[in-house]
Amino acid sequence: MVSIIICSRTKKICSILYENIKNTIGCEYELIVIDNSENKYSIYQAYNLGIKKSNGKYLCFLHDDILFETNNWGLKINEIFENDLKIGLIGVAGAKTKTKMPSAWWDCLENQKVINIIQHIPNKAKEHWNIGFRNTRIEEVAVIDGVFIAARTDDKIRFNEKLKGFHNYDLNISFEYKKSGYKIVVTNEILLEHFSLGSINESWFNSTFEIHNYYTNLLPFGSNKNLEVSNAIKFINSCLKINKNKIAYSVWLQLFLLKPISKYHLYFCKQIIKKSLC
Repeated sequence: MVSIIICSRTKKICSILYENIKNTIGCEYELIVIDNSENKYSIYQAYNLGIKKSNGKYLCFLHDDILFETNNWGLKINEIFENDLKIGLIGVAGAKTKTKMPSAWWDCLENQKVINIIQHIPNKAKEHWNIGFRNTRIEEVAVIDGVFIAARTDDKIRFNEKLKGFHNYDLNISFEYKKSGYKIVVTNEILLEHFSLGSINESWFNSTFEIHNYYTNLLPFGSNKNLEVSNAIKFINSCLKINKNKIAYSVWLQLFLLKPISKYHLYFCKQIIKKSLC
């Protein structure tokens, strides 16, 4: 059985999603909706509460703004897990590398992304992103996106409630399964439509800095120095723009240790001095 866990921004999920799951999953399932309409839980707490209530051999964490295009997708989950007992997580989007420097999962080279999803984009037509599959139905990755996470139930693994808010739970659970020796994969046999894009805001930068510090001894996965440097600079510059100067300085120190000789260090110091004089 598959236990579907949804952290809902409303008291109940919409009837369209409910019927869509019922009509497409194709196997025995239970639906566990965590009512977070009053913002009582962090996403980490809500998902752990869902796990506590679950009875399934496999768990499936879903956003509440999706619809499935694939029939019998629950059978696909069962098949993938049963064919390889080392697989711990299945996603529909992810990346084969993850830097030690703070970054989003998609901050990697294009040929390291593995995605199969129909994505709605504001003020544009929806797009079917289907990349990274090399004549295979599944590709092993380092991390997956949180829009769809299927997990092999493991009593030793939970979301880390020391982390707060609603960002980076997908990195968190990916890191926990990797730490426990499981493989993570993305499949092109499950297609869903996602009606929103994630938001990059101040809380995302706080969360991203925190989670990378927490898992610093586990990271990186398959990264290289050039990518580490470029992700560090991107993150530092974004932090400076929104006046997250302490975070920017902390990441810059990591960058300096990684690459002591760089023109960027002079630029950074000028920016910090300029901000201190304002």
